[in-house]
Amino acid sequence: MYSLSSPIQLALKLVFVALGMVGSLGAQDDGAIPPPMREETFEALMANPPFTRSLGFSDSIILTGVAKFDQDTFATLMDTKTMESQIVSKTPNREGWQLIGIGGHPARTETWIAKIQIRGGEIVSIRYQKPPPRPTGSNSGSRGSSGGGNLPAISDKQLSEAKAAALNYQDGFLADGYPDKPPRAMVEKLSRLSTTQREEINRTMFGHRNQGLGLDARRQIYEGLVDRAMQRR
Repeated sequence: MYSLSSPIQLALKLVFVALGMVGSLGAQDDGAIPPPMREETFEALMANPPFTRSLGFSDSIILTGVAKFDQDTFATLMDTKTMESQIVSKTPNREGWQLIGIGGHPARTETWIAKIQIRGGEIVSIRYQKPPPRPTGSNSGSRGSSGGGNLPAISDKQLSEAKAAALNYQDGFLADGYPDKPPRAMVEKLSRLSTTQREEINRTMFGHRNQGLGLDARRQIYEGLVDRAMQRR
């Protein structure tokens, strides 16, 4: 999951060469020192050295999606052990994680790598992997969500709910990230948006819900989408 930078790899090779020279010279003197060590012996160590790992950072965390809204980029991370997801962006989240950048070919998801700065300032690289299958079956008659980049498709029923929630925005809907109705401050913001803007946001949020994001992650995205939509008015 973590890539080894070339300076570290070069340093390892120099150490191996030096140790091999010492072993060779000693062997000529008295034969007490073992033969020179071969570089193949350390291939696993060079590919995944312990000092490049992040202590306390789980190897089960994968990158499952990238979405762009206006000038902001969001990366979705999933812990495959707990099946919990969280969002990282240029603003540190509640875990203190911050998105530094996304690498790879935009059209080839298998090449995506997210560079994340975790609490304490260390930067780690997380590669894209296809999310594990969800326990529930996929919906039939689904369509793509709007505005979310590489989000899962949404069903016809969800399209209808997104449209209805755009009209009855005071009541909230399943994907907005709130356990109940949205707070008064959010209702006031929604009232300033057009029905079309609210429906587009709702469709995007259903895509995130289908992606497996929990309430906290969805609420963070939902509030960000509403704030940016207000700026475009």
